[in-house]
Amino acid sequence: MQMQARSFLAGVGDLLLRRQTFIRRAQWAMIAAYVFLLVAPLLLPLPGRSDFIWNNLSRFVQFVFWGVWWPFVILGTALVGRFWCGLLCPEGALSEITSERGAGRAIPSWMKWSGWPAASFISTTIYGQLTSIYQYPKPAALLLGGSTLAAMIVGARYGKSKRVWCRFLCPVSGVFGLVSKIAPLHFSVDPEAWRRSDVGPAVNCAPLVPIKTMQGGSACHMCGRCSGHRGAIKLAWRKPAVDIVYGSGRIATRWETILIVPVLLGVVPAALHWSASGVFQSIRQWLAEFCVDAHWIWPLTLRLPWWILTNYPSVGDVMTLVDGLSLLLLITLGCVLSTVAFIVPLATSSLLLRRPLKVLHHLAQAMIPLAAASLFCGLLSLTITQLRSDGLVVPYIDNLRGALVASSGIWSVCLVFRITGIYGRSIGLRALATGLVGVPVALFCTAWATAFHT
Repeated sequence: MQMQARSFLAGVGDLLLRRQTFIRRAQWAMIAAYVFLLVAPLLLPLPGRSDFIWNNLSRFVQFVFWGVWWPFVILGTALVGRFWCGLLCPEGALSEITSERGAGRAIPSWMKWSGWPAASFISTTIYGQLTSIYQYPKPAALLLGGSTLAAMIVGARYGKSKRVWCRFLCPVSGVFGLVSKIAPLHFSVDPEAWRRSDVGPAVNCAPLVPIKTMQGGSACHMCGRCSGHRGAIKLAWRKPAVDIVYGSGRIATRWETILIVPVLLGVVPAALHWSASGVFQSIRQWLAEFCVDAHWIWPLTLRLPWWILTNYPSVGDVMTLVDGLSLLLLITLGCVLSTVAFIVPLATSSLLLRRPLKVLHHLAQAMIPLAAASLFCGLLSLTITQLRSDGLVVPYIDNLRGALVASSGIWSVCLVFRITGIYGRSIGLRALATGLVGVPVALFCTAWATAFHT
């Protein structure tokens, strides 16, 4: 039975290789749909109270982008890897297409800075909240369209038939790379088979992955172009999260830790639930009183353009400078709290194991299941909110989201225990180190469960 399953998966990988022409056509279809969904709502008036997902194009597009696309791309990446990136992503496809006919210049050193994935994800997340990207078409078109345009420009200038933008600059590439580490599918490389085989035609790996020495699948776009190459590469099954414990997790960097802990476990929850946060209201009230006491009325009344701060007076939705600053302070607070809550026990655990602090980065990889569940369930809030506003209630969805985050938290704690086994044999020390990390995980899951029911 296992042999049949392995053979089937390898056959799926080979099928992707043989159907590259069909995949390219599907990518063009996705590009056309993507452009339509971005542009069409700009030509329509803002939806009113009598407009719903099923009778208003703007509401429908809003639901497709933020209620279906983003949360379920994250879920799909966790379940099957980065197939979205390699097969369907319109931005990646356009970047590669322009690169095929571009200047082919060498990739500059500044572009290879490993901090870009974290920096770009943070900036786009915060900017999206300040401009209400989930509610209005203009900021969505500006941010998504601007990102796509930048991807095309980078493709036209650098590399040849490559996805330079996806490899180094894409705002969500780092997140996809982390989430894909828990996927049970990957393209495996057999070093022995590679060594024994004859040199064949070169493979164009668009995301610039060194496939001969590829460890794990976090950078692989799962496009299938290398399937069967030199008899050493095939689509295969692996135990979920084995990459975290024994694979690329062992060579984790500080930037991956930053993306996991302060960003996915701090910035994202604060950004996605700020409007319902009592802390946000308290910060806003304090700032408003401070401005009044100082006789500064302009921060409470000044309206900035929609591409800086939300400004739609026709539907009664306007953010003042105080609102924007309150949001930034809330996100900063979430970032700091998550850093302290998780990094301190992770660092303490590495010291208990009598290992250098760099082991902290490997232990932090264990938080990926929790971070992925947090991101998915947070984005799913957009789906649920839109459905509920149209009178559609999904039964037990809040309980299911809470259960998903809790089970992912348990998985993360179990991964911590497995990772400690690599660095120490004492069951007592391993249990103590795991327990230290388990405390913030439990608090984090409790906070999410509370947010789901408010």
